Amino acid sequence: RVPDEETQLALREAVAALGYNVTPVLDRNYFRSIYFREPGGVLFEIATDPPGFAVDEDSEHLGEDLKLPPWLETRRDRLEEVLPPLRVPDGEGL
Repeated sequence: RVPDEETQLALREAVAALGYNVTPVLDRNYFRSIYFREPGGVLFEIATDPPGFAVDEDSEHLGEDLKLPPWLETRRDRLEEVLPPLRVPDGEGL
């Protein structure tokens, strides 16, 4: 986890300089990620803190509605069908 994209890019360059195959920066909607595997096959992710979870809803209402990245919106009906209901702090279910 890194505080910003500048730090992430610096780490990406450092990891690549060590000979690892590092992915390009991937936009995960709520954060940006890079990935690489160590020699034993363990996958590492380095993700940014920003932009954060308030990109598509007011921070006062986080978690009240199911938010999906654009690439999963076409599957919303099925996901809502199979995901268990969530309980929010006021006890109401989603």
